[in-house]
Amino acid sequence: MLHRFATFVAGCTVLLVLAGSLVTSTGSGLSVPDWPTTYGWNMFSFPPSKWVGGILYEHGHRLIASTVGFLTIILAVWLAFADPRRWMKWLGAGALGAVIAQGVLGGLTVLFFLPASISTAHAGLAEIFFCMTVAIALFTSRGWIDGYLRPGERDAESLDRPALRHVATITTVLIYTQILVGATMRHTGAGLAIPDFPLMFGHLWPTHWDPKIAIHFAHRIGALVVTLAVATTAFTLWFRGGRPHPAFTRPAALLLVLVLLQITLGAWTVLSGLYVWINSVHVVCGALVLTTSLVLTLRTWRTRFDAQVVRMRPNAAADGAEIARNVRLQPDGTTGVRA
Repeated sequence: MLHRFATFVAGCTVLLVLAGSLVTSTGSGLSVPDWPTTYGWNMFSFPPSKWVGGILYEHGHRLIASTVGFLTIILAVWLAFADPRRWMKWLGAGALGAVIAQGVLGGLTVLFFLPASISTAHAGLAEIFFCMTVAIALFTSRGWIDGYLRPGERDAESLDRPALRHVATITTVLIYTQILVGATMRHTGAGLAIPDFPLMFGHLWPTHWDPKIAIHFAHRIGALVVTLAVATTAFTLWFRGGRPHPAFTRPAALLLVLVLLQITLGAWTVLSGLYVWINSVHVVCGALVLTTSLVLTLRTWRTRFDAQVVRMRPNAAADGAEIARNVRLQPDGTTGVRA
């Protein structure tokens, strides 16, 4: 049950990312000029009849954010009482702290009239919070707790792929960096600084430069770097180190599909002149690329996690399978220590 709720919170966060991207894409960030109130009303009592134009996007974003915040409180408390792993309790508290900070940054963005630095920080923290909710959903899953053991396996040696672990980790960092560059581009109004694609002002290289062109160009180069990193991750998984484990192949295949979709959406965003829904879905797809890469990366660290537990608990069994047996999902879906 805990895992299902954590997955639900992560799904709601996707909706929140979409709502936030629509606010920026429609230029509705100051449609509600006060915070935390809405035109002097309590946010939750603002009349639906007044939800018109940009107010619909901005006020709707605030309501969705408040809902996700409330769900995160429940998740953090649930983890504190139901999950025996101390680090999971801290992760739940961290997610709660992140969503609170995210709300404060959102308010400052409005009160200071959308400064690019605060708006970009707001977007970057949103991605971190999304990653935390996805990580919690992953860590409470049966697969993670059981160590992704396949039928007949006593340990998960096939999960120990050092080369893949390193490449996947670097890829995830690069994707997050690319998202920050993209957020900077969006919040500095550089989305159409280079108005054509795949060429740049009709050439392979920009013919002139200014700060917005530089930011836009950096985002395109970043897209190329991320694509190469994802391709390297896929190559390392399927062509180096023997038969890949299903725990890796599923997120890796999804990551390849999402990256191709993201490139298509990025090109379409420019060619459509920043059409609202294409632009917004591009942002959401980027977040999904990041979290999919994160899931793959965390799974590659699963065996190293077990090794760390053994070092911290000298009396624990030396193999990951025994450690996994110490923590089991209960029939109701919560986690508990096996007696």
